[in-house]
Amino acid sequence: MNVTITRVLPFLLIVLGIYLWIGYSITELTGGERKTSAAVDVSPEGGEAIYWGKGRCFTCHSVGGQGSAVRGPNHGQFGEKFPLPMGARAVERAKERSEKEGTEFTAVDYMVESLASPGAYVVNGYKNEMAVVYAPPISLSLKEIKAVVAYLMSLGGDLDMEAIDTKPGEQTQAFYSKIAAAAEAGGGDPGAGAIVYEDNCSECHMLGEEGGEIGPALDGISAKGLKFISEAILQPTKSLTKGFETYVAINKDGRQTIGLKTRDEGGEIDITKATGDVVTLAKGDIKEIKIDDTKSVMPDDLSEAMTVKDYQDILSFLMLQKPKVAE
Repeated sequence: MNVTITRVLPFLLIVLGIYLWIGYSITELTGGERKTSAAVDVSPEGGEAIYWGKGRCFTCHSVGGQGSAVRGPNHGQFGEKFPLPMGARAVERAKERSEKEGTEFTAVDYMVESLASPGAYVVNGYKNEMAVVYAPPISLSLKEIKAVVAYLMSLGGDLDMEAIDTKPGEQTQAFYSKIAAAAEAGGGDPGAGAIVYEDNCSECHMLGEEGGEIGPALDGISAKGLKFISEAILQPTKSLTKGFETYVAINKDGRQTIGLKTRDEGGEIDITKATGDVVTLAKGDIKEIKIDDTKSVMPDDLSEAMTVKDYQDILSFLMLQKPKVAE
């Protein structure tokens, strides 16, 4: 047996060495991952470290002749296909975005949008497959994203650190708010969260001027905080909103009707059930009506119907619903 081990061990070591060499070579060919310091400055240098490190941008992009990844556009000046480096290219892209959206985009607006909403503008010849960099597994912070923007803008562009960091314009600030909300919610995607909301919540809740009125309106819901929103989804009976208590009406024949009391006039009351159906009851037929604080018309199995990603996405979407500022 010892002889067998002696013969097999060198072979296993050789195989392991080959695998390690292949892994190292792949990393080097795509640009090579660099060490990123724990404290990152919002600067081109800090962004460069993230680009080639934690952000793993090098797995899809190259910068000029540095790196060899081709899955995404080259961010440097490279051949006829990319005659301008990314910073200068952003100026041209901003003009295109302005024309399409009907609102002014600056180069910084475009660059931030490309990280906050990567599907908003997809370069011809490439797929809409860029990772959401502020969501797992990359999970860049807002500060780290600002640093990456600074690095990309420094590649042949007009580097305006105020527009990137301390005094962002309206468009850029809106994108930063989206990223911050997603980060606070554990890295969800607000765009995907809007779809989850539409599919699961809009029938009962108002947002703006659209939706149902079975549950409370969700305008400005972020002011109540992430903990409140999380509990409202996972444990809807824990934080019942005043005016939306669940009533249980028991008729004299024993039948029960459960839902919101949405009308109380004369000799009748209306109970709106979780399905949206309205049941009109004559008060003379009711034996007892009471509030049941152990029940909610909101489904208590939403957590089972949603995936973990759905949950993170809808949290990030709801955390974007800021209270309106009085003019």
